[in-house]
Amino acid sequence: MGAASGLAAAGNNAWAQTAHTIEVPPPAAQKTDGSHTISITVNGKPHTLQVMPNAILLDVIRDQLQLTGTKKGCDHGQCGACTLHVNGKPINSCLSLAVSHDGDSITTIEGLERNGQLHPVQQAFWEHDAFQCGYCTSGQIMTAVAVLNDPHIGSDDASVREAMSGNICRCGAYKNILAAVQDARGKLKGAG
Repeated sequence: MGAASGLAAAGNNAWAQTAHTIEVPPPAAQKTDGSHTISITVNGKPHTLQVMPNAILLDVIRDQLQLTGTKKGCDHGQCGACTLHVNGKPINSCLSLAVSHDGDSITTIEGLERNGQLHPVQQAFWEHDAFQCGYCTSGQIMTAVAVLNDPHIGSDDASVREAMSGNICRCGAYKNILAAVQDARGKLKGAG
């Protein structure tokens, strides 16, 4: 008795009459090449993607979705250039596996503007010349937005500096970055 027949005898005899081989499909989320299907919402748009188990969220955002505003800096979670928001919280996307974000809502620097208008933090960075080379800017802005949205972080300069200490600016534009964050704070309070 073959494998198909033996299994059929234990279950459905009608199935055994038509089945010649048994193929066990991979689990629904995993494909035969080892990739996984994930569904994420990025900047308000749903995406279903195939990702390998070791794919880093930063690489998936940049390579598969072509959203290149989020930068790859140190690849060790030490510079903050890769900061984006997952479910409203800032993370270092270079340290996060994409498969762990199935069902999550992600915001990148490209998702901050609304109807062609810069987010107040983006506008403040522009007005205060809070960048030089610009490589760290998207991560700085994403962290600044999170800092301004967190009621547990003080509004004084020292608290802002501490909260943003995970974002490195190799050009040294810290004075202008701080000025931009505090200016955006005033604009956001005025708008609310």
